[in-house]
Amino acid sequence: MSKSEYLKLADAIAAEIADGTLKAGDRLPPQRNFAYDRKIAVSTAGRVYTELLRRGLVVGEVGRGTFISGDAKRGAAAPSEPRGIRIDLEFNYPMLPDQTALIATSLAGLEKPAALDAALRQATSIGTPLARSVAAAYLSQGAWSPSPEQLVFTGNGRQSIAAALAAIVPTGGRCGVEALTYPFIKGIAARLGISLVPLAMDEGGLRPDSVQKAHREGHLSAIYIQPVIQNPLGMTMSPTRRADLVRVVEKLSLPIIEDHVYGFLDDEAPLAALAPDSCIVIDSLSKNVAPGLTLGFVVPPQRLRESMMASVRSGGWTASGFAFAAAQRMMSDGTVAELTRLKRLDARARQKVAADRLSGFEIQTNGKCYHLWLTLPPHWRSQTFVAAAARRDIALTPSTTFAASPGHAPNAVRLALAAPTMDQLDSGLRTLAAMLNAGEDDFYSTE
Repeated sequence: MSKSEYLKLADAIAAEIADGTLKAGDRLPPQRNFAYDRKIAVSTAGRVYTELLRRGLVVGEVGRGTFISGDAKRGAAAPSEPRGIRIDLEFNYPMLPDQTALIATSLAGLEKPAALDAALRQATSIGTPLARSVAAAYLSQGAWSPSPEQLVFTGNGRQSIAAALAAIVPTGGRCGVEALTYPFIKGIAARLGISLVPLAMDEGGLRPDSVQKAHREGHLSAIYIQPVIQNPLGMTMSPTRRADLVRVVEKLSLPIIEDHVYGFLDDEAPLAALAPDSCIVIDSLSKNVAPGLTLGFVVPPQRLRESMMASVRSGGWTASGFAFAAAQRMMSDGTVAELTRLKRLDARARQKVAADRLSGFEIQTNGKCYHLWLTLPPHWRSQTFVAAAARRDIALTPSTTFAASPGHAPNAVRLALAAPTMDQLDSGLRTLAAMLNAGEDDFYSTE
């Protein structure tokens, strides 16, 4: 069959999705059955399904089959923009009731002409000596104390990830990532022409042997991981696993891009404390301060600092002078430390509510973090559960969003606990528990 013919078949399926003949959660037949029904070769059916996966029109669930995706326009690369849904369990930016007043107190005086004049001037990728000194002190954690002369700044955490990838992974290169990973790295890597290689995980996190295997099968230029409060699974690597991973990457001379954005919720130091010459630490103020008033940090080994600075400049990722001025004030006067303390308490309280409301269901999380991973019972499918929750005005994120490899997502969803009020959180979790108990068929029979 020619290329145009298999694409024509894919277009026909797409049209059935668009006109509602095929709905979110509908299961496509096994490829062999599809081939028989359409009188085509099984290999051609495989190409049709692959094309539908590429377009984000379907998702594959291991051991279950291929299903129509819940939102074809979104695809599986990353969440959409916040949609104003009543109970948002999709986006994870904690905002405490009193935090705006704390921030306002810290920034008092920044509006005065002299201070504002300085804040509105053009900034550089390395800020000022004072900004570097304040940031290095703030970032220090446990046995890890970065030097001010290591620091490079960006506008936010995503820009820091992009800058690090661009600096150390060439176009066409391969970067290893956890099999379930931070969704936005997929879009960043695609725009940089970088291939992401899924690395196997277990209950302890990333498996060191999977790094060796992937590197042996095709050279990796780096790995991107989240050793502390991993997103979406919430796990923190044990000392033994950290030591084993460091031994492997140092033997392979493999740089680690270490995302520490959720590290403020834990006392565990970055992996860089064990491997300072191998790790590029990424952090930002978007979670422990606010997404609208943030600054991104990149802490590379000194040997990589110049290339990191060049990457930030060429990418247009330099932070604004106002972001530097605001962040410097909040880090130096204790505001960020106080927000961190309060958000740690808040995260634990929300986890307790979630544990109570979802008791009896299979969840994976960390009592310190703002998200949890809910494995669905067999009578629900990930995409269908997300669509059903949306009909109850609750936003969730399906497992496909986090899967590094399209078509290989577990039957699960992530719940972000940070955004709703406590009353909304309690109500939303009660509704989800009722849905889980009722089952998909029962749910739709009551619509």
